[in-house]
Amino acid sequence: MKPRLLLLTLLALLPLVACASPTQPVEGEDYDVIPGGKPFAPLTGKQKVEVAEVFGYVCIHCAHFEPVLEAWEKKQPASVRVTPVPAAFGGYWIPYAKAYYAAQQMGVLKQSHAAMFRALHDTGELPIQNAGDEEIGRFYAQYGVDPAKFAATMESPRVTQQLQHAREFGMASGITGTPTLVVNGRYRIKVASPDDVLKVADYLIQRELAAAK
Repeated sequence: MKPRLLLLTLLALLPLVACASPTQPVEGEDYDVIPGGKPFAPLTGKQKVEVAEVFGYVCIHCAHFEPVLEAWEKKQPASVRVTPVPAAFGGYWIPYAKAYYAAQQMGVLKQSHAAMFRALHDTGELPIQNAGDEEIGRFYAQYGVDPAKFAATMESPRVTQQLQHAREFGMASGITGTPTLVVNGRYRIKVASPDDVLKVADYLIQRELAAAK
């Protein structure tokens, strides 16, 4: 092939090469750096990166995102830990944030987590607003816990302390909506669609893993 023809051919292919290259997430557009940010919970053992998911049971977007995140989590190596953090914005968010920690404390979180989203957004079994501790406790009775004991656990000092920690993390991380992912306490992901959120998370995870070596 003549040099001029070869050059023209290469120039014609450049747009295709550019389109085939993935776009690297951009700080300030796709994610923000959190000054002085720290993971929600200490990393232990082989863990190198925490992905904190700030969510709310009352949030319909969180309900839609949860199964997507769960499938993504299963593909992560042992060095990556996903940590759910219930948003404690106030008002009707608080009873269900307490319920998350009470369920965790009573050993029924794993089997009830997805069901709580369904009860709020699919079946209407629970109200999004004005839910009392006793009403929420009756929901968890199907998992073998005493409703009154569950309601009391929601108001326990330990749950109060956990809720305060979640609130402080949300404020320090600049959380204004849910669901929001925070990587290692240092990066708050800004993009909205689930696929884009997880692409940015993958990028930041690899960045943190590389830095940890």
